Amino acid sequence: MVARHLEARGITDSDVLNAMGKVPREAFVSEPLSEFAYEDSALPIEAGQTISQPYIVARMVELAEVKPGDKVLEVGAGSGYAAAVVSRIAANVYAIERHEELATQARAREEKLGYDNVEIICADGTKGLPQHAPFDAIIVSAGGPKVPEALKRQLAVGGRLVVPVGRGTHQTLMLVRRIGAEAFEEEDHGAVTFVPLIGEEGWDAPEGAETQVDAATSGFANGLLIPSQRAKTLRAKTVRTNLSHMIAGAAEPFGDLDELASLAERFADRRVVLLGEATHGTAQFYDARARITEMLVQKHGFNIVAVEADWPDASVGDAFVRGLPRPEVPKDPFSRFPTWMWRNGQVAAFLTHLKAINENIGDPDRRAGFYGLDVYSLGASIEAVLLYLDRVDPEVARVARQRYGCLAPWRAEPARYGHMALSRGYALCEKPVTDALFELLRHRLGYLAHDGDAFFDAEQNARIVAAAEQYYRIMYYGAAQSWNLRDQHMFDTLERVLAHRGPGSKAVVWAHNSHIGDAEFTEMGQVRGELNIGQLARARFGDEAALIGFGTDRGTVAAASNWDEPMEIKRVRPARDDSYEGHSRDAGIDAFFLETGPGQKTSVRDALAEPLLERAIGVIYRPETERLSHYFQAELSRQFDAWIWFTETEAVAARSVAHPHGPDETYPFGL
Repeated sequence: MVARHLEARGITDSDVLNAMGKVPREAFVSEPLSEFAYEDSALPIEAGQTISQPYIVARMVELAEVKPGDKVLEVGAGSGYAAAVVSRIAANVYAIERHEELATQARAREEKLGYDNVEIICADGTKGLPQHAPFDAIIVSAGGPKVPEALKRQLAVGGRLVVPVGRGTHQTLMLVRRIGAEAFEEEDHGAVTFVPLIGEEGWDAPEGAETQVDAATSGFANGLLIPSQRAKTLRAKTVRTNLSHMIAGAAEPFGDLDELASLAERFADRRVVLLGEATHGTAQFYDARARITEMLVQKHGFNIVAVEADWPDASVGDAFVRGLPRPEVPKDPFSRFPTWMWRNGQVAAFLTHLKAINENIGDPDRRAGFYGLDVYSLGASIEAVLLYLDRVDPEVARVARQRYGCLAPWRAEPARYGHMALSRGYALCEKPVTDALFELLRHRLGYLAHDGDAFFDAEQNARIVAAAEQYYRIMYYGAAQSWNLRDQHMFDTLERVLAHRGPGSKAVVWAHNSHIGDAEFTEMGQVRGELNIGQLARARFGDEAALIGFGTDRGTVAAASNWDEPMEIKRVRPARDDSYEGHSRDAGIDAFFLETGPGQKTSVRDALAEPLLERAIGVIYRPETERLSHYFQAELSRQFDAWIWFTETEAVAARSVAHPHGPDETYPFGL
């Protein structure tokens, strides 16, 4: 959290960074929300209030210039988290909370953690604590109509007051510095949105539901800071109707998938067309991608369909569509969690159609293949490499068995290997699996003479084993590292398949929007340091790559509630008003194609570049925490070249089946 959400966003005060690293944020939220404790999100707490996002806590403490030895007042203690952070720097902290329930809980938390230099008081925070004044710093975690005069007067000369001023989405973070007995300086530090400051020098009372900000349902939860250069986000929220009208004017409606395919045909001249999905379990997304892909294969010579699936599993589908012998491995493809992602009626129909298209292509080398890009098939890939070597070079196969034997104890549950490597502090199997790949490549020319396609398959499986060993080893070090390794592997696989299929090869890629849309223009890249296939494709292919995203407002989806649990048909909540999905819904068109790239008018592209929320549902869907777990910020016209919209959608045709435990993917939401 400290590195990704604080240092990466410009927090530099070492005292603040150290304090944020010491205080366990999970101790200040309810147990069901503990898994989100170190995300940069505000979280709901009791009394309809919130715990501020980590960045805003760090930012306000840094602005207040809290130093060792200081006496600090906090107004709006809430859960007690910010007071706890300040207490790890200052000598004494007094925190005021107007809700007795919250004050009592905060006291108990501070006591349990042994933070004995914090005093929680239930009172009107706008009056301050004159009996304990003067204060070196005062931090106010709620927005008032003006800077409270009582708090200014309780600053020591040289003291600093940080307070949001304004209401709703029109608040400014102010820094007030007392420079003399009657002299104060004020600085504006950008737009923010906090819950209202209630009290004698604050607002009279909440004005209904809109002022009771709940982090689970509000776009701008308590403590969400929008720096000055990002203040345009607030402007986008106030012109929602205008943006919806603009979308309606620029969108191209379609009545069926043939019409959609015709609209998407404008990208047929590209080398790579990447087709996303907003969920992993929506029938319309699969059917739309299928129809567009069939058009590209049948009319424009695309010969690669590369999907977010495991290579050995996809090879069974590849053999089916190209009329090749069925691979020996795996015996039962797409059997690990989540089975419904590829074992569903939509994919079955697509593969049948692709097979029929291929049968009308006379040259076998021009037929479209079906390839998996993912990194999870450790056990199946080892087995595939050994079966290949047994046929072409038994002696090398014997050595490979010894090398891969290192991973034998963890083949069923490879995540355990990563935990072992972390706890023992070294990569036990890195060198053996890398040596196995190098040995295979060393014999490349000889093996190619036997069967080029078979060698390519074996080489790719050997690369997967090496990548999987690294993936499971680093997955415990942080989401960005494992995510980046996985997406880099998927992109590298795409490039190898393009090279293998020869000059003039062209590919369609199927993956989640979070992999397809350019991460540089989303919270993923800007805050979390993650890259993805779409970003890499643009860097490599430039204008020869088309990135197409998908969205929906409501309906049903196939998803699980927790990792490795059965599939359920879940109802998708209507999209938030302050999201791209909300604006797309409000355009009032059931289904449309919206070009967002260079082919679109500049005014539309600029409007769609305003940072807004975007929804992402993976193999896990938790409607009860949707704002926290399934929305991220994005700039749509920079993220995608086109946006395909279905207002109402339904789940894929699949059923829940028993399956062996699968390795944890992008836990917990499986994107």
